[in-house]
Amino acid sequence: MITQRQRLRIKREMAVEKPTLWIGKNGITDEVIREVSNQLKKNQMVKIRMLKSAVKQDDEINSLVRELVDKTDTTRIDIRGRNFILYKIDKNGEKTD
Repeated sequence: MITQRQRLRIKREMAVEKPTLWIGKNGITDEVIREVSNQLKKNQMVKIRMLKSAVKQDDEINSLVRELVDKTDTTRIDIRGRNFILYKIDKNGEKTD
């Protein structure tokens, strides 16, 4: 479980970062899941942008993010428009601040 303090720290760190993965009109595919998993292994967090072509309605973003969270076993840190941050807790547990 991630604490509120950790969540805020991650949001601050990732606020200045640009998305490292873009999801297009094909939506959440096996390739997207593999790439998210690879990036999470390297950095424990990933910033993703959904392109307009991937989302037909604004409320669809939440369901797509939920689907990605379930398939990658991650925690959603933040959603801002079509950008969102995912975080995966290290198996050893994250060190506290």
